[in-house]
Amino acid sequence: MAKKKQTDPNYKVLAENRRARYDYAIADDVECGMILTGSEVKSLRETSANIAESYAAVEDGELWLVNSYIAPYDRAMFPHEERRRRKLLVSRKELSRLWNETQRKGMTLVPLVLYFNHKGLAKLKIGIAKGKKNYDKRATDAKRDWNRQKQRLLKDG
Repeated sequence: MAKKKQTDPNYKVLAENRRARYDYAIADDVECGMILTGSEVKSLRETSANIAESYAAVEDGELWLVNSYIAPYDRAMFPHEERRRRKLLVSRKELSRLWNETQRKGMTLVPLVLYFNHKGLAKLKIGIAKGKKNYDKRATDAKRDWNRQKQRLLKDG
């Protein structure tokens, strides 16, 4: 008898940058912790966030998330700034690898998904990416359309 997969009540996707996979070729991804204030965590638990216009950068030996939006929490005694720079937590080895990758031509750090993991901690998945040219985007679209058409033909068979 097949064992049913239990859904974890703590795991919750808060924001996803779906455009990133279209605009960038993602080479690798890394899970990072975030330093957040109390009102930011409360706000994430009940409202939305946006990471579409944000990016990650290695500055002075630290990893930062720049221009991400977390909605204000209306019942906070000490409210947070919505678009402040947030420090990301990675190991030293991972940080040096990210810095080396971004020094290569055209490579950047793009946030992919902001979520609460199974322990209830806010995590951010960032991708090491290279920007796509317009002809690369057209090739991706053509490949996706062909796969859709192929599935349709196999189904009709």
